[in-house]
Amino acid sequence: MAQAYSAGLTVTDNIILRKERVLPLKGEVLVQKGDKVKAEDVVAQTLLPGKVVPFNLANKLGVTPTQLANFIKVQPGQQITTETVLAENKGLFGTGLFKSVVHSPVNGEIESISAVTGQVLLREPRIPVQVKAFIDGVVTDVIPEEGVIVENKSAYIQGIFGVGDETVGELKVIAKSPSDEIGVSQIDDSCKGKVIVTGACVSYEVIEAARKHGVAAIITGGIDDQDIKRLLGYDIGVAITGHEKIGLTIVCTEGFGKINMAQKTYDLLKQFDGHKTSIHGRTQIRAGVIRPEIIIPLDFEHEELKAPEAAVPVLKPGTMIRVIRQPHFGRIAKVTKLPEELTKVESETMVRILEAEFEDGTKFSLPRANVEVIES
Repeated sequence: MAQAYSAGLTVTDNIILRKERVLPLKGEVLVQKGDKVKAEDVVAQTLLPGKVVPFNLANKLGVTPTQLANFIKVQPGQQITTETVLAENKGLFGTGLFKSVVHSPVNGEIESISAVTGQVLLREPRIPVQVKAFIDGVVTDVIPEEGVIVENKSAYIQGIFGVGDETVGELKVIAKSPSDEIGVSQIDDSCKGKVIVTGACVSYEVIEAARKHGVAAIITGGIDDQDIKRLLGYDIGVAITGHEKIGLTIVCTEGFGKINMAQKTYDLLKQFDGHKTSIHGRTQIRAGVIRPEIIIPLDFEHEELKAPEAAVPVLKPGTMIRVIRQPHFGRIAKVTKLPEELTKVESETMVRILEAEFEDGTKFSLPRANVEVIES
């Protein structure tokens, strides 16, 4: 009897995607329902409040807080620059002798003025935030003052791990096979702005060459965790990745270390060599799992977006799986048998196992909890 199984990684040449593109706080939506958008199009924008800067104006002017009201030249809500006079006194007996003038230390606006402490709270200029569509598609819904829903039909690959934010570029498959490892000499100016595929593993030296030549993103089977630490300057923890400012985005399709890219994944990327690709490295491995994504938009008719709800993946003979525990971490296999009886494993625990076969024909068995389904 087959067992229902939670969704694993998706690798498919045809899927209907639905992406929420929402602002961090309320703002202005720039498109309408039914509009066709490109990945680079700004669909919503807003202004984030600037940093608050406390400024002891009474102290700077040399007066008491209660006296400040007699000398202040600004009011809450007023726009200011570093040329703006916040307060001034007329000097000794109004003669101009020992006159004091205090200018704003920042550009921005006056947040508040306290007659109790003599402090003025200054707010630096608002920070513009824009949300782009990220994928070529159609706006199927608008969330007033917040954002939109964009849908399309795409070839789609989920990765295991990634770093770096959303980016878009033309797909360029450099690796000759899933097990290939490219060298620094294969990265040149022809890779500028491209999403390159590097095969089984990508070295720190290749990453540096890619950054130097303006590569938008790297897709690789595996990566050395020490190279990630060297690249970022710190160890990756359990926080969400994807906002690192490293000059490019990296997505690993298999895991850490030298791991051949799955043949199915490589073949799909090779099939769409030269196509526009949207990609991000956001990863969260705990509750609320987030996977890095590789999205290659396809031509579609609007009616195709009315797709049925996806079925829950089922673990059964013939299902493609990825091993997520050592000693076979990252390897792809096909389920051959699902024994119902409980089996004792190394930890002395009685669990249900599965039997499977690697792509090279090697057969093995392991606990069902040690694999994830590869959706297609």
